[in-house]
Amino acid sequence: MLAVLDYGGGNLKSIVNRLESFGVSYSVTDKAEDIARADKIIFPGQGHFGQVMQALTFKGLAEPLIARIRQGAPFLGICVGLQVLFDSSEEAPGVRGLGLLKGKIVRFTQGKIPQIGWNKINVTAANTFLREDYFYFVNSYYAVCETPEVVSATADYQIPFTAAVQAGNIAATQFHPEKSGQAGYDALARWVSEE
Repeated sequence: MLAVLDYGGGNLKSIVNRLESFGVSYSVTDKAEDIARADKIIFPGQGHFGQVMQALTFKGLAEPLIARIRQGAPFLGICVGLQVLFDSSEEAPGVRGLGLLKGKIVRFTQGKIPQIGWNKINVTAANTFLREDYFYFVNSYYAVCETPEVVSATADYQIPFTAAVQAGNIAATQFHPEKSGQAGYDALARWVSEE
């Protein structure tokens, strides 16, 4: 079963609508036992790094999520669902992330913040399911990876920044594929169909 993580925030409706259109079997859940046995996991993200980590801890979801990802379940994080994979964020000093990827989340220091709108991504060799196209971003922060080989796509907003990451069974996008028209639809469809 594909589990859509409900931590009390996130953009669940748009993701669910996409999954419905694919005709795939899924469940929206905030239960640790569902995450522990999920075949695939989508973490739809919207919100503040600290509040999201607090919600995961309060609901008892952080440890089962880390364990299931480490066991190899395919994982797709979106927006803050990418950010929490890292060790820490300038958005919430002192709050630990999931620590599955090495690095930190930092705030843009130039341009209008947050970045809101369409931006073109450039994919790297780490990518398996994205195509170079325009995707919809809403972000004030971005990932600085200690292991650059996990960066699967970049984009430019005053500076080049991490638009997506991929490492083994872990994939995550800073942009919102569920709000990115045909390009996003196709990317989600490819991820869902990957073995």
